[in-house]
Amino acid sequence: MASASPVRAPVLIVGAAMGGLRAAEALRKSGYAGALTVLGEELHAPYNRPPLSKEVLSTEVTHAAVAFPSRAETADVTWMLGHRAVAFDISAHTVTTDDGRNHDWSALVIATGLRARRLPGLPELPGRHAVRSLDDAMALRKELIPGARVVVVGSGFLGCELAATATRLGCVVTVVTSSVEPMIRPLGHMLAAALRARLEEEGVAFITESSVESLTSHEGRLRGVVVAGGDLIHADVMIEAIGSDCNTEWLEGNGLDLSDGVLADNALRVALADGGILNDVYAVGDIARFPNPMFDNVPRRIEHWNIPTDTGKRAGAVLGARLAADGSFEQAVAKPFAPMPSFWSNQFELKLQAFGLPGLADPDGISILEGDLDGNVAVGYHRNGRLIGVVGVGLKAALLPYRQQIAAGS
Repeated sequence: MASASPVRAPVLIVGAAMGGLRAAEALRKSGYAGALTVLGEELHAPYNRPPLSKEVLSTEVTHAAVAFPSRAETADVTWMLGHRAVAFDISAHTVTTDDGRNHDWSALVIATGLRARRLPGLPELPGRHAVRSLDDAMALRKELIPGARVVVVGSGFLGCELAATATRLGCVVTVVTSSVEPMIRPLGHMLAAALRARLEEEGVAFITESSVESLTSHEGRLRGVVVAGGDLIHADVMIEAIGSDCNTEWLEGNGLDLSDGVLADNALRVALADGGILNDVYAVGDIARFPNPMFDNVPRRIEHWNIPTDTGKRAGAVLGARLAADGSFEQAVAKPFAPMPSFWSNQFELKLQAFGLPGLADPDGISILEGDLDGNVAVGYHRNGRLIGVVGVGLKAALLPYRQQIAAGS
């Protein structure tokens, strides 16, 4: 009597946010019907994060408001939520979670994303917040009451969105930033200065080229923020929006290049520090650093809303071809992957939308394409004479031809 075939370890996706969800869906669409497990640190089923600082924060923050709809192709996926990955053994093909369990895998998708960066050396006080997760947004929403004095530290898109939302909710908002202008890194000085003026007209105050030195408290709760030079800003709430850190600690000790996220090739196969490529380990979402031939061959992490979806679909398709063992793997790897970075930001009545990578533009390569800075405007971003990014304020439809130019390399 022949012995039974050994049960193959599941494909394991670590990270249950958008990137992990899209990778699972793509694996099923590619024809992979084997065991598939998704590990997620949060207890919530996958949900959409960008609205947490925009329209959802201005109303009632609930999982139902941001949850992704369930799809038939992932109905048989095993979801293990509330479990954080703490270790990875590439030779043993295991991932260890914070409950001490080892999880075997035949192929691995890394989708652990980012966490909010926090100001170092400051006391943990009630009133001190960051917004990365649904639970973060729920906790913050309770404190954004009319008359609350709010200090937002950081003036990127997230910081400005939070400032706008808090102001709309009746809070008195001050933004403290080390930058000369808000959002200056992706937008450049010209557009950033114009948008700052519009935010100030709505009541947001800015303290630029400054930093937080210390906090004051009363009866164990935040009551003030001391900035460089010693000035005190009275505050009931402080929101830190100073960027993010990659959740890669659990991957250390396995020879991966973790210098900025997880290095991968254009097929999203994870790269070793010695130059090798792993055919059974993939990286997706904000954590993935990969080359995009739409711009050049330099691997970059891209923290735009569409990238988790695009990379999840790409990794799922390539890994699915490998698991199919039908000769399609090399063709899937060779197919160029050139996702168009895209993001949007809502701040008061301002509706910003962008395509490409404006932050790569030459210092003298930024110009108005149409409109004007006081109203609706489209600003182009060029590198070596080529359009590589466009940002529009209130000109959504007008951006489509520029998007096509970026994609075509014109």
